[in-house]
Amino acid sequence: MDQEPTTQTCKSCGNQFTGLYCNLCGEKVIEPKDRSFKAFLSNILIAITFADSRFIKTLWMIIRNPGFLSKEYAEGRRVKYLRPLQLFFILNLIYFLFPVLQLFNSSFRTQMYYLFHSAWVRTLVLEKITASGVSLQGYELMYNAKSTSLAKLLVVGYVVLASIPLSLVYLKKRNRYFTDHATLSVELACFNIFINAIMLSAILWIINRLLHLGNLPWQHYLNENTLTGIFVATNLYFVYRASATFYGQQGKRLWIKSLLVILGLFLALEAYRLLLFFVTFWSV
Repeated sequence: MDQEPTTQTCKSCGNQFTGLYCNLCGEKVIEPKDRSFKAFLSNILIAITFADSRFIKTLWMIIRNPGFLSKEYAEGRRVKYLRPLQLFFILNLIYFLFPVLQLFNSSFRTQMYYLFHSAWVRTLVLEKITASGVSLQGYELMYNAKSTSLAKLLVVGYVVLASIPLSLVYLKKRNRYFTDHATLSVELACFNIFINAIMLSAILWIINRLLHLGNLPWQHYLNENTLTGIFVATNLYFVYRASATFYGQQGKRLWIKSLLVILGLFLALEAYRLLLFFVTFWSV
């Protein structure tokens, strides 16, 4: 005898239906295979195809309640909001096309003198310019131009690196898979691109215009150290809220794990900067 179809309850609208798709709102039943790495890659292709009116609603939700979008996505409620990867590629396109703060870029001078790996960088650079006969100033100009464009393309590398501390700190969360941690990492990247790159650039530009600061552009007042401070403060807000919402963490452990994640994100940022250096170094 044929087995009767299983009745499902839609997590978005509450409608009861049979099959994999709700006949009322179109929500799909999430199966284990939908959380696989293969599904993660296929979602990347889907993410870059379109965006709709849910953009503002989704973006506002990320700012107001960090972690909620990833929680909804991981638990199968995916109709009401834009998918995290879709939002990421839209924001990354804005970040790529317009002259906003280079949040994910590190200048030649920063790579040479202010990072943990700077001694290694200086050795490699000096060997290269000695062999090529290019002056240090000339190489710096070429490096900065190349690094600026590459940083916008390599943001996805930071997303992958940022998912590692999330996976490690919340390793024992049985209801969270690798793709769930990666989804939260994508949401975090969207938050950073919008708040720490696009919005901060716009605010500083407006202040500069209002105060008529003459020939000193707003970029003059920011360097990698101040950007790192802003990065840590805003990311602490996101991680603290997301840890409570997405992972259900409470009490003292919420602060402890949030600080551990921030430390992990800082290390991920340093690893990304090292990756950016080598990609730029090999390209110049």
